[in-house]
Amino acid sequence: PRGSRIAIRYHEDNPPALAVRMQEMFGEATNPTIAQGRVPLVLELLSPAQRPLQITRDLSAFWKGAYREVQKEMKGRYPKHVWPDDPANTAPTRRTKKYS
Repeated sequence: PRGSRIAIRYHEDNPPALAVRMQEMFGEATNPTIAQGRVPLVLELLSPAQRPLQITRDLSAFWKGAYREVQKEMKGRYPKHVWPDDPANTAPTRRTKKYS
C-alpha cells in the first residue's frame, strides 16, 4: 500500500499477515491478497508509532464498525495525523496533516 515495501509474515499455523500503518490502508475497501487473489492477507493495522491497533481479516467491516472507536482514541493521541470519517474513500498517506 502507498508504495511501501512491507514484508509479509508467514506462519505455520496462521494465514499470512501484513503489519501496516492504518493511514496507508485508507482508500482500500478490502484486504490485499496474494496467490493471484486467492489468499487474503490478515492486516495488523498499526498506529503512527508502529504499535498494533487492530488485527482484521475483513477491512471493509472494520472501516464500517470498530474503526469509529479506534478513530476517537487516536484523534486524541495523534492529533497531527489524519483520522477521516470515511477511511475507505480517503487517499492513503504516510504524512501528518501539516505535510498532507
